[in-house]
Amino acid sequence: MRSLDIGATGMLAQQTNVDVISNNIANMTTTGFKRQRAAFQDLIYQNIDRPGSTSSDAGTTVPSGIQMGLGVRTGAVYRMHGQGAIKITENSLDIAITGEGYFQVQLPNGDTAYTRDGTFQVNENGELVTVQGYLLDPGITIPANAVDIDINNSGEVLVKIPGSITSQNVGQLQLAGFVNPAGLEAIGDNMFVETDASGAAVTGNPAENEFGALRQGALEQSNVNVVEEITLLIAAQRSYEMNSKVISTSDEMLQTVSQLR
Repeated sequence: MRSLDIGATGMLAQQTNVDVISNNIANMTTTGFKRQRAAFQDLIYQNIDRPGSTSSDAGTTVPSGIQMGLGVRTGAVYRMHGQGAIKITENSLDIAITGEGYFQVQLPNGDTAYTRDGTFQVNENGELVTVQGYLLDPGITIPANAVDIDINNSGEVLVKIPGSITSQNVGQLQLAGFVNPAGLEAIGDNMFVETDASGAAVTGNPAENEFGALRQGALEQSNVNVVEEITLLIAAQRSYEMNSKVISTSDEMLQTVSQLR
């Protein structure tokens, strides 16, 4: 019976759906996290009577035919890069992006990764780094004797040096943008890498062109909506139960047939 296999594909698809929703809920407090959604596609159809086929010598055609679907499969799990809420931290090295763009991070292997997580710190050399110790690109070095750090919305890093009346500009933060952010590959640690699907990175200063502005002393929160995720989780659970019911019903029908005498 086709229904056994069809029900099984439905259960597998909803298991994937639950996995995606679970990951969203698990990361509801992860800085800069972007929620994901599973998209499903119907499987190939078995043509028992193909639509449009000739039904008589007079040239009449079958208007609809008989096509039997064979189930469902996961077509994609895509990431939704909407803006998350901004949380004030009052930490001078916390930076939130309000709008489009990603911070650029230099990985240990020399590649460039991209992140919305603006939780930065200073290493032993005074360089701005991520919580993993990876350098920002372009690099910013804070003087050891700096008494105040000011990062404006356009990415200029200004520090106050004792004995100096004016602030000193020690660097310019830049953002990267992509034609298709959903095509970025997540590598963990709140970071992404470029792929052919995302297109090449385009860099520029914050608050210019299509790039968002920066906000010092704040962090972008996850864009996960807990109420929506719980609602989707309930729907996925019910769908899983209904597909399991299809298998149970098919099994009962087979039992009935096997008991015929």
